[in-house]
Amino acid sequence: MKPSIPSHGNHAITQDFKKFILEEDHPCIMANTVFQMDKYQLNIYGGLGSRKTAITLLADLQEYIAHYDFKSKDFESFIAVFPEMEVVSEIEFENLLWRQLQFLHEMDNTGWDPMVSDDPNDPNFSFSIGGKAFYVVGLHPKASRLARRAPYPTLVFNLHSQFEKLREMGVYHKVRDKIRERDKAVQGSINPVLQDFGEESEARQYSGRQVGKNWKCPFHHK
Repeated sequence: MKPSIPSHGNHAITQDFKKFILEEDHPCIMANTVFQMDKYQLNIYGGLGSRKTAITLLADLQEYIAHYDFKSKDFESFIAVFPEMEVVSEIEFENLLWRQLQFLHEMDNTGWDPMVSDDPNDPNFSFSIGGKAFYVVGLHPKASRLARRAPYPTLVFNLHSQFEKLREMGVYHKVRDKIRERDKAVQGSINPVLQDFGEESEARQYSGRQVGKNWKCPFHHK
């Protein structure tokens, strides 16, 4: 497995992401802002869905949390890219995503963020690492949603506290509606799995695949 590459990672891969987000006018205005302002950390890993990767990824996320300015109002993302991985379907990517999150959780000795639920069936669920809740966005080349069709299999970790700051600032709904409007313009429809936090478990949104009402999240809190 390749070691993680700190800061903005491999130049060519970073450029591919800038093209995907900025040049192709990605519908998520927050993603556009993150790349325009260089407010991201892009790290590169080997296998997705492996215990070996979990060791390095967990250490990198813990480091990220330790240095994150929780007083800042800027939006920022931790981006884990797996350029060596090839996925053949949305189902395969979804399985790998949850395997990776399960391994991360099992290695994490910090308690779950008390502000969110650890039950993936609970409407207040959010994934927790290092005691901090994260909204995880899965991206990959086989995604049916164009907004999720990144050049490489990728997991984006966005601190949940950032969305709460948007609510405190009174701009959350404005930002949300703008993103959905842009997504509809690109795709012809709004992603049907999207719901606000507290309405339905955000676990349904992580992989980007349109999951049915009977879908069961494979994640288990230890």
